[in-house]
Order: sequence, then C-alpha cells, then structure tokens
Amino acid sequence: MSTIRTLLVDDEVLARLALRQALAPHPDVEIVGECGNAAEAMQAMAALAPDLMFLDIRMPGLDGFMLLHELKPDALPMVVFATAYGEHALRAFDADALDYILKPIDQARFDQALARVRRHWGARQAPGPGAPAAKAAVPAQRISVRVGEHMRVVATEAIDWIEADGNYVHIHVGAQAYLHRETLSGLLATLDPARFLRIHRGTLVNVERIREIHPLFQGNAEVVLHDGTRLNLSRRFRAHARRALGIA
Repeated sequence: MSTIRTLLVDDEVLARLALRQALAPHPDVEIVGECGNAAEAMQAMAALAPDLMFLDIRMPGLDGFMLLHELKPDALPMVVFATAYGEHALRAFDADALDYILKPIDQARFDQALARVRRHWGARQAPGPGAPAAKAAVPAQRISVRVGEHMRVVATEAIDWIEADGNYVHIHVGAQAYLHRETLSGLLATLDPARFLRIHRGTLVNVERIREIHPLFQGNAEVVLHDGTRLNLSRRFRAHARRALGIA
C-alpha cells in the first residue's frame, strides 16, 4: 500500500506537534505540510493534493467546516477532525469525516482512527479489473461506533447482523442496534468473509448466529438466528449462502 500523504491544519503549534508525535509510530503516513489557518490550508491543498487531512474546527477566519465547504468535493482528501470540542461530532460525520478525535490526544484512540483511515485508503487503492491482486488486508477485529458524544468499540465477532440504511448501517449486537456511518459494501470489505455472509442486498449476517434456514416460495428463504430474529435470504444470494454454510 502506498504512503498516505498527510496535511496538518491547526492554528496551535503545540497541537500540530501533538499530531506529529501521535503519527510517529505510523511510518506509512507522511506529513507533507502544516497549516495554521484555512487560507493556508486551501493553498496547501492546491499545491500538495494530500490524501489525508487532520483538521481543527475552531481557527481564526474560516473554521474547519467552512474550509471543507470551500473545497471542491472531488478535491477533498480523507478528513479526521482533531479538536478540543466534543459537541461538533455529529456535524463532523455529516461532513463525511472519517473520524473525530478529542484533544488532548489519546494514543490508543488515535491508533483506532488510523486503522479506519487505512481501511478507506486500501479501498481507494484497490486495483481495477485486470490488475494484479494485492495481498488481502487483515479483517477488522473491532468497529468504533458513535453513541451520543462517545465512541463505543464493538468486537466484530459480537455482531449478530447488519442492515443497510443509505450511507449508514444498523449494527445489531444482542438487544442493541448502533447507527454507523458506513455503506454496507464499504463495511463488508473490511470484515472477515469467513464470518460475515451477505444474504440480501441490504443484509449481512454473522454465520455463527444462524440457527435455521427455512425455504420459501420462488427460490427465496428465511434465515433464523439464535435469538429468533428472522431475515430474508434472497434468491440472488441463496447459492452463495448454501456453499458458505455447507448446505447440500
């Protein structure tokens, strides 16, 4: 995987130093520039075309959200907000930010954000048809989901099933359902294919949770989970499900 060229945008020198220190254990991330305000950042974007931007929110002049609004959508890099203010988290995800880190930076939390960045970067770098296949990425073991103003870390093996909802998914874990900003296809690319099975255009299921499969009319079927949840297995995905589950 190629180096992730990164721009740091924060009006505080010490904050940019903290980002540098947090990035030090990540040799695949190259810092190509630092900016103290939005005007400098717009110039740097045009000159450097970074792949990733760590962005503060409150800065002199244009704030971080206004900066993103001024940039052309096709020129936007991956964005991780790094700020001292937790109240802007939902707005940040609405702006398509990959993650939202609070200052002072916690290294473990920062490393989680970098893992998320790498998954998206890997999807961007995926070879097109006819290109040599790259070495498969290690499946995600955990997913960070937002609960109010906090992030909750969910082990992927604990997930029962996942349903699509536009550019979001609902991740079902026992009696809980977490709304997560990720497309179903994007999330599927990060999960273990030996554990998660697509049974419908909008549904993934943890195969360890499947108890029964009931045939229905016209080639469709119903998947019953251990907790009694019933999910539709569409005809389109039935042959693949039979192979994955060892059904004769």
